[in-house]
Amino acid sequence: MLPLITIIALMLQIDFTGISLRLKKENSKTLVFDPIRKKWVVLTPEEHVRQFLLQYFIEYMRYPASLIAVEKKILVGSMDKRFDIVVYNREHKPWLLAECKAPDVTVDEKTLYQLLNYNNTLQCKYWLVGNGHTHYCADAVNITAIQWLNELPGYNS
Repeated sequence: MLPLITIIALMLQIDFTGISLRLKKENSKTLVFDPIRKKWVVLTPEEHVRQFLLQYFIEYMRYPASLIAVEKKILVGSMDKRFDIVVYNREHKPWLLAECKAPDVTVDEKTLYQLLNYNNTLQCKYWLVGNGHTHYCADAVNITAIQWLNELPGYNS
């Protein structure tokens, strides 16, 4: 069986140009305002990617901010984990699961397996994994026939 990452044929082109984040300095740390959690958080490289992706979802894709969750705890097997971003559909069921990595982290098979483990619990129709430079999105309604997408799904898909 081929590794999962070798079947990824389509890389998404997500243009973060024009997206601005609310930043401030506090105790020599840079903080970013998270519009979903409604609080200031430390701007780590992974958080930078997460915040750009959130803004892209809200501003460009028009995903409803009220149906987005960030860094929530879920039970994966017998372990507590935290997903990065989940967008819910209008019936409040998980619809899109996004896993964010720092820009210097390669999006590879390990990253994809992490996403798959989270999705075993969440059962999202769409997956997105990215590091700010490289992004992949899949329609995963049927785990045996994953369809890699060249664009993010519209919210009403």
